[in-house]
Amino acid sequence: MHPPGMFDLKGRVALVTGAGQGIGAGIAAHLAAGGARVLVNDVVAEKAAQAAHAIVEAGHSAEPLPFDVTDLAGVLAALSGRAIDIVVNNAGNAGAQPMQPRPFREMDPALWKGPIDVNLNGVMHTTHAVLAGMCERRFGRLITIASGAGVVGLPIGVAPYGAAKAAGISFMRHMAIENAAFGVTANSLALGLMEMADVQDEALVARMARSIPCGRLGTGADIGPACVWLASDEAEWVTGQTIHVNGGSLTS
Repeated sequence: MHPPGMFDLKGRVALVTGAGQGIGAGIAAHLAAGGARVLVNDVVAEKAAQAAHAIVEAGHSAEPLPFDVTDLAGVLAALSGRAIDIVVNNAGNAGAQPMQPRPFREMDPALWKGPIDVNLNGVMHTTHAVLAGMCERRFGRLITIASGAGVVGLPIGVAPYGAAKAAGISFMRHMAIENAAFGVTANSLALGLMEMADVQDEALVARMARSIPCGRLGTGADIGPACVWLASDEAEWVTGQTIHVNGGSLTS
């Protein structure tokens, strides 16, 4: 998946949250193919186990590590005693529950909690759990999967989600500056429209694809290589950045 000798992650331990399916599973597979031992997290233990098994079946190293990123005590317990070099904060949307898009003026305030908990608090929880160890070992890679919705306004009823993604981006910038001297980098990937397994409406998918200059929705195979690069030694001078991976759309 990459040229020999470049982007070598051998000896590194990577945690990918929300990696039981979709984009997260693609990211985990690419990191494992790059040589990392991948801890496959998902709030659903079965999904984490299946994704980890697929990586092992492909000849790489992985183990499932189910926990809920919005539960700080659970995150700390799951990661205690583990020396983690790379964290990809991929868990998103509205967490364990599906997102319910609607105009903010019509939104029940109860619907704000899920997107903010997973997209901001979840990122802070995992970061807090691993950061001291990264600084002590003088190496760390924090990568947050953000969204174009965190960079530009969109008329699709996802204001709390967008606000939480923007907050995650800002948090990564602060982590970059606070921890650069310790060999820790922190970056965000702002994604465009991605494939979703639960969307069965082919006409809707085709309409979404036509809105993207590259002519298709993104997949985990598009995001995984960017994560491998940011996780590698070659990206040690890249920190505090928000990189758009979106097929040419949603650029600021």
